[in-house]
Amino acid sequence: MPGIIKKWFYPEHLVKKELIEAPLPGASSVYGRCLKMAWPAAVESVFIALMGLIDTIMVGRLGSGAISAVGITTQPKFLFMALIFALNVGVTAVIARLKGEKDNIACRRTLVIGVGLSLSISAVMTVIALSFPRQILIFAGAQESFVDDAESYFRIIMIGQFFNCIGTTINAAQRGIGKTKIAMYTNTIANIVNVIFNYLLINGIGSFPRLGVKGAAIATMMGSIVSFLISVIVVLNKKNEISLICKNIFRFDKRITAGIIKIGSSGLVEQVFMRIGFFTFATLVAHLGKVPFATHQICMNIISVSFAFADGFSVAATGLVGQSLGERRKDFAMMYARACQRCIFLISIVLTVIFFLTPKQLMVLFTDEKEVIELGIPIIYIIAVTCFVQTSQVVLAGALRGAGDSRFTAMTALIGTTLIRPVVSWVLCHPLGLGLIGAWIGLFADQFIRLIMNFIRFSGGKWTNIKV
Repeated sequence: MPGIIKKWFYPEHLVKKELIEAPLPGASSVYGRCLKMAWPAAVESVFIALMGLIDTIMVGRLGSGAISAVGITTQPKFLFMALIFALNVGVTAVIARLKGEKDNIACRRTLVIGVGLSLSISAVMTVIALSFPRQILIFAGAQESFVDDAESYFRIIMIGQFFNCIGTTINAAQRGIGKTKIAMYTNTIANIVNVIFNYLLINGIGSFPRLGVKGAAIATMMGSIVSFLISVIVVLNKKNEISLICKNIFRFDKRITAGIIKIGSSGLVEQVFMRIGFFTFATLVAHLGKVPFATHQICMNIISVSFAFADGFSVAATGLVGQSLGERRKDFAMMYARACQRCIFLISIVLTVIFFLTPKQLMVLFTDEKEVIELGIPIIYIIAVTCFVQTSQVVLAGALRGAGDSRFTAMTALIGTTLIRPVVSWVLCHPLGLGLIGAWIGLFADQFIRLIMNFIRFSGGKWTNIKV
């Protein structure tokens, strides 16, 4: 047993021998650095996921129709944000490299360019979303029974998304230099605001009006604005490592812009493929009916917890890989990425046990509708199995993005999310008649294929030679 532990976790076993350039740090130093960067990002992501769970629980008390109305807006919202997500990938990767090169002025200049691009993209996105909300939601699969509530919700949250997009770009820059605590504090405060006003506005507590689904949307918008304001205040402090208050940063920089576009364009392709896949998948499930879709939304919130832990370590892997390659230490890049993957593997064991042991208890948290609970229990078992696969896949993808290998992650998104997930789901849902269970088997197939592809690519080591 000690031999297995040593082979799996010790730094000298995390790196290809031919890549080792100098003595590696000890295990406590390696995992300490990983956890220092990962835990704030993981706490942030988990807290956001938990707030999403609480959000759904609060809305769920209004009935399955309300859950469906809120749930149907998710993929259109994220489809509009694809450009922002892609931009953020580029911003984080470029700043991480520059941090490794110890070029602080260039880091600040990258922040300025990123915020300018984010402002332009989010403005266009908001105008389009507010101009055609009903058409967008009907295309996404909204049914007559809940489309009115869905439209009201979508209009309000998309106003908040304008502010949220700019804030996420600022936080992406902070993550590039390893300042993951800032994003954690920002989103934690914002989500507390969201939950408080959810409680007040959904139910009409005290002098607040009872607004139901519309109240949930207003609370979400308020949280987004608070998050934006905190993010901006932080970068207006000239004492911070990256700040908007500094001489010689409001100037066009060809190298930085080219780096963001190079990585961001591949990131955009990846986002487009993923969003098409997610959108198609959600639309397919929406057509199964109100109860299956409500069940699906609850289960998506539950699996978001395992993704949240993985996302935290993925952020750490992205930053540490980028910084290591900026320092010209390929061995460090591989070592830190694998250390992050080992950490998330241990966490996934705990989550899998929880999912297997408490499926009914988890469903009861969200709804008292017997039909939804019974349909959700077998899905929780699928989530338990998927958890192992999803978490490692997400961390390895984060490491590849940190190296600038976003073309490959785009290809995995095309194969896994755009093609395999909806095709397998449709075959199992309809011709084979498995319904919602078939859709979730399709989701597992997507995660499994992407894990295999990312693992082979990462193990090959070619990503360590990519220039940004």
